[in-house]
Amino acid sequence: MSSLFSEWLAQQTTASAVESEAAGAVENDAAAAVDNDAASAAGSAASTDAEAAASAKATKSSRGRAGSEKRAGTEKIVLDTQLAAAIDIARSAIAEVAGSAVIGEHLGTVAEGTRLVTHYFVCTDPTYRGWRWVAVLARAPRAKKVTVCETALLPGPDALTAPEWVPWEERLEPGDMTPKDTLPKLDRDPNLQPGFQQTEDNSADNIDQIQNFEFGLGRERVLSSDGLSAAASRWADSDAGPDGEFASRASAHCGSCGYLMPIAGSLRQKFGVCANAWSPFDGRVVGLESGCGAHSETDVHKPNHEPAEAVVDDYSGELELQEG
Repeated sequence: MSSLFSEWLAQQTTASAVESEAAGAVENDAAAAVDNDAASAAGSAASTDAEAAASAKATKSSRGRAGSEKRAGTEKIVLDTQLAAAIDIARSAIAEVAGSAVIGEHLGTVAEGTRLVTHYFVCTDPTYRGWRWVAVLARAPRAKKVTVCETALLPGPDALTAPEWVPWEERLEPGDMTPKDTLPKLDRDPNLQPGFQQTEDNSADNIDQIQNFEFGLGRERVLSSDGLSAAASRWADSDAGPDGEFASRASAHCGSCGYLMPIAGSLRQKFGVCANAWSPFDGRVVGLESGCGAHSETDVHKPNHEPAEAVVDDYSGELELQEG
């Protein structure tokens, strides 16, 4: 009995110890949970306070920025009276650069910004007619000292100025080239097209027909429809066209002249090349309806330059006078 009691007592003691440990663990977990909840609540409250403070700060900052932007957008620039009255200071600043002899009357002032004024003076230099002297003045906030920012000579509305700069390749015009000039290549020239595009011989199309042997062996690009149209317009509007002064006075057209050399392509129906050394259009493209006084078939009345025969009065008879 004693051994069984001893074993039972030991089991009871062990069970009691396990229960007490479990209860302690539960109490510890509960306390920890309470502490965690409190900490979480405190952290949440702190986070909420921080977010509220940040939101308030951001709202205040945004309001400040909005207010400054609103003031900047709606604030009207007022002419500073102290800077506007400093005409002598502006004139003296310009005189230090150009001399007082070329400074004329004061034209006025313009408020460029807060405490920033530009003075305008007439330029009396005859080489700069219509130009104006300017002097920009400024002053610090709550300061009475006037500071000269810069001076300059600017063109007025009636000033003679240089034309706007144009790149050389755009400024050059037909007829301006010299033997030393070289034009830049245009990769996308609307007046040209690749030669391989004209592979079919269709006489109905208004294109410059070329021989097949040129493909791959001759010209890389040929005239496009736009290029042909532009060339025809230039030739027709020139003095060798059908509306020129020579054509209006000619008795026959170039189309019937023996000196006309025909050209290839679709433009042969309207133009040719003159080969008459006496014509003003020798070596040039002429319209078939044009003309000049050197036409091969033109015939004018040629005066007889042979001397007239002498008239000798060899009458030997008597003359009778009759009264009428």
